[in-house]
Amino acid sequence: MANNKAFGVINSAANYIRVEGLHDYRPIGAFSFLGRFRVIDFPISNMSNSGFDRIHVYLNSRPRSIVEHIGDGRHYNINSKRGNLQLLFTQNNGASSIYNTDINAYLENLEQIERMPQDYVVVAPSYMVYKQDYQKLLDEHISSGTDITLLYHKVDQAKEYFRACNVVNLNKQKGVESIERNMGTAKDKNISMDTYVMSKELFIELIKKAKKESSGYSLANMIALACNTLDVRGYQHKGFFAAITSLDDYYRANMELLDYATSMDFFKPDWQFYTKTTDACPTQYFHGASVKHSMVCNAGLIEGTVENSIIGRNVHIGKGAVVKNSIILSYTNIGDGVQIENAVIDKWATVKKVKRVASDSVTPAYVKRNDIL
Repeated sequence: MANNKAFGVINSAANYIRVEGLHDYRPIGAFSFLGRFRVIDFPISNMSNSGFDRIHVYLNSRPRSIVEHIGDGRHYNINSKRGNLQLLFTQNNGASSIYNTDINAYLENLEQIERMPQDYVVVAPSYMVYKQDYQKLLDEHISSGTDITLLYHKVDQAKEYFRACNVVNLNKQKGVESIERNMGTAKDKNISMDTYVMSKELFIELIKKAKKESSGYSLANMIALACNTLDVRGYQHKGFFAAITSLDDYYRANMELLDYATSMDFFKPDWQFYTKTTDACPTQYFHGASVKHSMVCNAGLIEGTVENSIIGRNVHIGKGAVVKNSIILSYTNIGDGVQIENAVIDKWATVKKVKRVASDSVTPAYVKRNDIL
């Protein structure tokens, strides 16, 4: 069912989040996830499945990989006659400038926003992985008569994780009293999912107001300020939720979905996550290869041992090599006898001279893209 009451906005222009290593080459939305997806596939699929057929994706620095991946958006099952997935760019964007906010991205494309025929907008981030029916959220928002509805998730690990996220303080009626940065002071917190529903009019008003208030403000800042004057309510999200704000988070989110029950609950036939498919031959397992509790993408050559790991496309794992608790991105070559443990190996890397890459801390070891070790 197509929903013509709201259009979707996917914000890929957040500037305060920095993921060591992987971020040097691409925005978070373009990070490989579980070997075959990209992180941005999740918000786009949520919108497509919710019947939204007009979606804006705001892009900031280094957009090439996202543009290539999204292409014409056909693979997201958006109504092709009326539907439209639009990529919108910002011109004046330094890589880590304070002016590099989502508000600036919206200001530069204000004309596009004003032209949208829908009355409501649903804004979602490109650095989170979760499943949500936005139609339900929209219906709830409209029937409650509130100004802004905000999606949040209750966590009990706010001390160790979700460090770059905002925390939502709610009253008994689910009204949002304040929004502040997570300082890691308590374990039980309501984490803001940077996902908001509001009228198009209010969205435009907040964008224009932000320009007057401060050039460094983001939409999240504006909503935090609006808690005093507007009716902002929380809507609780249930199910799998990951915020990719650091290399630890990225690693943990992938690893959690290696758990069969978690994965089965998240990937359901009635709510598909779409991605760009690449046709390739199946992975070849050689004599002596051993693979346990792992996700292996196609076009690979496995001669060694793989345990509790995620292996991207076109990966070669040599004879006697052991890969444990690791994420190996596409086109990587792990040489004979090499040991990889608790690591994230970026695309096109070759590890053959260094015989062991491992991390003893929570943070995984990281090997750069195109690197030869």
